[in-house]
Amino acid sequence: MPYLFTSESVSEGHPDKIADQISDALIDNFLAWDANSKVACETLVTTGLVVLAGEVKSKIYLDVQRITREVVRKIGYTKSEYMFEADSCGIISTIHEQSADINQGVDKEEKQEQGAGDQGMMFGYATSETENYMPLALDLAHKLLIELAALRRQNKDIPYLRPDAKSQVTIEYSDDHKPARIDSIVISTQHDDFDTEENMQKRIREDIISILIPRIKSQLKPELQALFTDHIKYHINPTGKFVIGGPHGDSGLTGRKIIVDTYGGKGAHGGGAFSGKDPSKVDRSAAYATRHIAKNLVASGVCDEVLVQVSYAIGVKNPMGIYINTNHSAKVGLSDGEIAQKVESIFDMTPYGIETRLLLRNPIYSETAAYGHMGRKNEIVTKEFTSATGEKKKVEVELFTWEKLDYVEKLKEVFGL
Repeated sequence: MPYLFTSESVSEGHPDKIADQISDALIDNFLAWDANSKVACETLVTTGLVVLAGEVKSKIYLDVQRITREVVRKIGYTKSEYMFEADSCGIISTIHEQSADINQGVDKEEKQEQGAGDQGMMFGYATSETENYMPLALDLAHKLLIELAALRRQNKDIPYLRPDAKSQVTIEYSDDHKPARIDSIVISTQHDDFDTEENMQKRIREDIISILIPRIKSQLKPELQALFTDHIKYHINPTGKFVIGGPHGDSGLTGRKIIVDTYGGKGAHGGGAFSGKDPSKVDRSAAYATRHIAKNLVASGVCDEVLVQVSYAIGVKNPMGIYINTNHSAKVGLSDGEIAQKVESIFDMTPYGIETRLLLRNPIYSETAAYGHMGRKNEIVTKEFTSATGEKKKVEVELFTWEKLDYVEKLKEVFGL
């Protein structure tokens, strides 16, 4: 019997995502000037205020106020009527030194002996239902908000948009687990005030359906465009009005959108957030590494879908174990346990092995902090950083290294494909 599955996304102007982006901007600035920095940085945003907290071990001192204001400005909070604005918001920092008790379990004389920064389990997932090996509902939910933000910045076709927004997409799947159609789309977007609520509702609905949706369809392959039928149920700003938004509408915290950040509810999640953590924290680095494994397994033809789990003890370098679940989609005549054994022999899953393989000691994290950490474009970019003393530095980095398909040939060889 057909069934429905739903995923959501939130925009870069959502309060929780503002917090994530500030935390990851601090990570990038620490790593740009001291690649060995150990950072766990939390952010809270509310009406007119940003609060920074966390633990740091680094050789560099940062102007956290300037970095925070740059992030808020880039997102689009530049008007006083938003009640949260880049140049006027208060910023309080309580960042302090990292615990020596934790640090002794992570830092070792031999870097290869580096222990995990915490205990826990991490999951990676991949599916063949989209080109980027991500669940379709989440992929579309992200695309809707990325394009909505582009329309906001163009300030032409839809001139009344404000930074805060959420989306949700429900897909109907067939009995054989293939996407059959889009059942419903929900868009809630912050906007300027209108003369009348009736005009507001009518205009926003028409603009989303006639401007945003066609732009999304044009980005998709024909088989995915066909999922957009005339029978989609649209819920556009269903509460009727969304003028008060961002941190003035709701407080935001780092790490509260972990399902948006990963697979939209498909697969599983170990519970640990990503943003604000340097790569010694396996909550982040091992989640990237398991996505890298999962994506390469599906791309190489080992299976059509896979969930990969890894777990760690704090201060211990080797994982407790690797678990594989192909959901009966394996094509290699092996059990999931046998596939896991081969995976374990191919991928070094020690914290140091992950950091070096995926180049995680580089300032690559600001780009991850909105619209998902997975399924993104692997590319090389040049970023510029300014120290607290005004010194400028350009760094060439490779983004989203865990999305590379660089182990496909190796996996084909190992699995005889």
